[in-house]
Amino acid sequence: MEEFLDELTQRDQDKVFWVMQLVEELDMVPSQYFKKLVSTSDIWEIRVHIGGSSYRLLGFMDGATLVVLTNGFSKKDQKTPTREIALAEQRRSEYLQRRKQS
Repeated sequence: MEEFLDELTQRDQDKVFWVMQLVEELDMVPSQYFKKLVSTSDIWEIRVHIGGSSYRLLGFMDGATLVVLTNGFSKKDQKTPTREIALAEQRRSEYLQRRKQS
């Protein structure tokens, strides 16, 4: 995730962090910024639009208030790439397995 953010321009990073702050602070986040992906094992996406660019940060909920981000990408098509969803689901599974062991 850190590598993805480091690749963005400062302007784009600022917007991504602004949207992440909305997700953190608002009780009801508008779906234009935060939405559960249909047909996934509880994967959510933070949605960021900047001019003609769209970015997505995928992750999952740990409890009622913690969002664990797994990966980010620049969205070029209407549909979220299946490999990005699979990566988020794999990282969710690994995270939950580690939590169980500790």
